[in-house]
Amino acid sequence: MFKRFLSYFIPINIYKRNSGISTTLEVTWNNGQLVLDSKRTNYSYGSLQRILRKGLQYIGFERIRAFENILVLGVAGGSVIKTLVNEIQFKGKITGVELDPEVIEIANTYFGLADTPGATIVNDDAFEFVLKTKEKYDLIIIDIFQDTVMPNFLFEEFFINRINFLLNVNGFILFNTMTLSKKDKERNEAYRSCFNKNYSVRMYPKVEDHNELFTIKKLG
Repeated sequence: MFKRFLSYFIPINIYKRNSGISTTLEVTWNNGQLVLDSKRTNYSYGSLQRILRKGLQYIGFERIRAFENILVLGVAGGSVIKTLVNEIQFKGKITGVELDPEVIEIANTYFGLADTPGATIVNDDAFEFVLKTKEKYDLIIIDIFQDTVMPNFLFEEFFINRINFLLNVNGFILFNTMTLSKKDKERNEAYRSCFNKNYSVRMYPKVEDHNELFTIKKLG
């Protein structure tokens, strides 16, 4: 607990390893909280948890509690799953998909993700998973980064259409994006235009320094 106390004054790193997928991974006590970071950005807890919590607030905690099936693409340390279970009191099924097995190991060891009720973590590529799954979801959370880079497939028509197919009517997509350049902002505008009148799309810029959130509701 001394390290936790000391972290209110300076960050205290307690674990570091290299990953072939996520580059550098670090677990650090920061302001009394354990966080998971990559080389250049926060992966779980810390600012990322604040970002996704805001997105869930935009959708509405009471509405989320009534959902039955949630898909999380990009788990990292599991902070959004912890928010769903511990803060929102979601009692349904959560499936988390994470590409990097080393991230899953860290999430289980340092953040207790394996002990989270109702949550199943799958080590798989998000693109491959959404092609294979037979289930439909009330909420799909997309939070996929390799350090600060977002894979191109997230913004391609085929993937967007597949996600839309997996979403139940009156369900939501919560998509966390990073905008570091003018090109990124143009990419997000193009993404927004991919949804027709059957969807209600809202974009929340500057949720943190470089993050833009989308909430997308399927109307019919």
